[in-house]
Amino acid sequence: MSDPIRGVEQSPTPLQRRIRDFVVRQVVPVEATLDAGEVATWDRLRDLAVEAGLWALPLPVEYGGGGLSLPEYFAVAEVEGRSDHGPEALGSASLLTARMLAAHAHPRLREAVLPDLVAGRLRVAYAMTEPGVAGSDPAALRTRAVRDGDGWRITGRKWFTSGAGRADLVLVVARTGDGPAREALSIVAVPTDAPGFEVVRELDVLGVGGQYELAFDDIAVPGTHLVGAVGAGSAIAGERLALGRTLRALRWVGQAQRALEQLAARAAHRRLGDGVLADRQLVQRLLFEAELAVRSARLVTNRAARLVAAGEPAQIEVSLAKVSASRALTTAVDSAIQVFGAEGLTAATGLTRLLRVARAARILDGADEFHIEATARRLVRVYGTGGEPAETTGPGR
Repeated sequence: MSDPIRGVEQSPTPLQRRIRDFVVRQVVPVEATLDAGEVATWDRLRDLAVEAGLWALPLPVEYGGGGLSLPEYFAVAEVEGRSDHGPEALGSASLLTARMLAAHAHPRLREAVLPDLVAGRLRVAYAMTEPGVAGSDPAALRTRAVRDGDGWRITGRKWFTSGAGRADLVLVVARTGDGPAREALSIVAVPTDAPGFEVVRELDVLGVGGQYELAFDDIAVPGTHLVGAVGAGSAIAGERLALGRTLRALRWVGQAQRALEQLAARAAHRRLGDGVLADRQLVQRLLFEAELAVRSARLVTNRAARLVAAGEPAQIEVSLAKVSASRALTTAVDSAIQVFGAEGLTAATGLTRLLRVARAARILDGADEFHIEATARRLVRVYGTGGEPAETTGPGR
């Protein structure tokens, strides 16, 4: 029986080919327009994806999605992620939110939100990070939700909230107690048209928008907008984080593969004297190192994906995947730009956009340093106990 989670260099499946073709032909050519947030282009892509039978493939069937299992979706996430806009263009970017709401939301909220979310008619943002608070320290979060009769009132500030400018609902991680973070945080769904909600400003990431700072001024929401139990926010966020990091890593590998292919094509066709760039040993070395980085990251990331899909402990593997994928993307893009020369510095090649993603990747979903330190501590506990883990399982099992 073949492994459903495999690298695209191994005989791509028909679904992988269809998704790759859609991203290459429909999404990549309009990336600059999508960066600018043009709604009409997003709507057109959604219609094309629906027509192609590729819309919302991993989302729940009962709400109109394609119903792919996690292993099945992981198998196509890399090709979908060849463009940073691929997941949203294909309706799968809301997977984390859909799974969270399906598992933890009040039935009334679930039925009101999920059908339109899956169909792309409603947008939901997720707000956890706050100004002045280290992203790796949830215990320091200051946004509060206090009881108000049967409902809640939310006051605080969030930033680097993706897509909040177009969102209809924001899932806010807020403090509902004064104890440890694992018991004191909850998640509340806040409508963006509620009195007291404000988009303070759009933040740029290396010159491109899409991230927002938000303010919540004593916003009242009904009790049915609490997602999960009071104090369960940290655990629910943790569920989202492991899957989110794995998906990000898979998509970064997809973009690294894209840069690698551009590098190789440029080296093969760019004339230099009586030969081509690919004849030069230093260019060959750039190609080799990029290929090695991408293949290595793919193997590590696919292992993490298997464990996450199976619901097994995967902290070490997910951290290794996150760091290796961000490094592979950096290596492949930087090498491609070098081989393109001055042309690689222009937006027309798409490499500057990939370079921006690569630089942000070292910070997003936990800075690389956080993952390195956390993984090292776990490895010390595993290897430093006097015994060795079984060769067939590795330290993450």
